[in-house]
Amino acid sequence: MKTISSIVEEYIKTKPFLSSALSQGIINLTSLSRLIKPEIEHQLGKEVKNGAIVMALKRLSSELEFRVTHRVLKFVRNIGEITVRSSLNDYTFKVSETLLKAQANFMSEIEGLNTVFYTSSRGVNESNIVVSSEVAELVASAFKNEILLEKQENLSSITVKLPKDNVNVPGIYYFIFQRLSWEGVNIYEVISTTNEFTILVNDEQVDKAFTVIKNLKSL
Repeated sequence: MKTISSIVEEYIKTKPFLSSALSQGIINLTSLSRLIKPEIEHQLGKEVKNGAIVMALKRLSSELEFRVTHRVLKFVRNIGEITVRSSLNDYTFKVSETLLKAQANFMSEIEGLNTVFYTSSRGVNESNIVVSSEVAELVASAFKNEILLEKQENLSSITVKLPKDNVNVPGIYYFIFQRLSWEGVNIYEVISTTNEFTILVNDEQVDKAFTVIKNLKSL
């Protein structure tokens, strides 16, 4: 049987940002109850008092806070090594039939250059590479026949090693990126593998971004 509490919980579950705000106690429950009242009444098929919805939200916010505290926070406290690299360039090329060959030629050029940072990702219509600015001339030479869509210089990367069970804990990336957003850190690019992710930020914001991520260990 449908109850006010069950309907409220199902509604909140479909709104991740709302769920996060509730768990952190940063939302006005009375205002929220007025906002969702029509939906609750529609599903119950009868009129519902605001006070009843507020009580359901209070119970739910306590449960959500418990879940976040005991799952997400436990996880972020165990994030591993944090690696910072500076003086990076980000290139975005249009996907073409010759792009992979150009990329292979570039990789052969930097083979053995142990100090050079390099990573790449490919979408449907464009491909992205991030490299140390010291090899900018090699990039220009290797990709001279490709269509450069965008180039960004003066970037830094922060790579975070995640515990292996990160895929089993929902909301991890949202939690981390939310903290960065709250501190006004603008993320230029995100690159991830199974157990680590890398963010690119402007050089002037790398110290702030590093501090935010480092402080997650002590939450």
